[in-house]
Amino acid sequence: MTVVRRALPVLAAALLLLGSAAPAGATGYRYWSFWERDAGHWTYATQGPSSVRPDDGAVQGFRFAVSADSADAEQPRGAADFDTICAGTPAKSGTKRVALVLDFGTPADAPAGEVPPARRTACARVSPEASGADALAAVAKPLRYDANALLCAIAGYPGAGCGERVAAGGTAKGATGSDGGPSLGLPIGAGVVALLAGAAVWQTRRRRNASG
Repeated sequence: MTVVRRALPVLAAALLLLGSAAPAGATGYRYWSFWERDAGHWTYATQGPSSVRPDDGAVQGFRFAVSADSADAEQPRGAADFDTICAGTPAKSGTKRVALVLDFGTPADAPAGEVPPARRTACARVSPEASGADALAAVAKPLRYDANALLCAIAGYPGAGCGERVAAGGTAKGATGSDGGPSLGLPIGAGVVALLAGAAVWQTRRRRNASG
């Protein structure tokens, strides 16, 4: 019990430090979210497009918007039916077809000075082992990624920026990541808390052993 009590002040101090590091008024990040279609519904992808190997007949979606996290993310809008999107792309041996929905978002989510292109769909014919990123590259170049493999732009939109933090009112505050991606402060901060708490426990045990 003594160990826990002595560790708590250190843990509380770390939590206060993390709280003070969060920017006031921050509401989310401006970025491309990645979605998969299943049984007529969109599901926020748990892996990035470069890690997903869609089957022939799959439907994937990308939506540009400002959101705080996956629970808050905006889904691609409009119809997303494989047979409709790929109606003009017949099946071909040795390839697969992936239907893509590209939703460039609304003017409210656009970076300053940029106008989002109209939503569009495309049918990518790619090799059987191709990833979702390969399918996207086949129909929506130029793509832009940052050094952390975060998807920054589809078909050249937006022209600049990558996962920047956006404050209330739509003002971009700038990302804390070295390459302009979403902040890694939360996972890094959690590691700091665990490290400090562990150090406090170790120090208390060392003192207790020394006194014994």
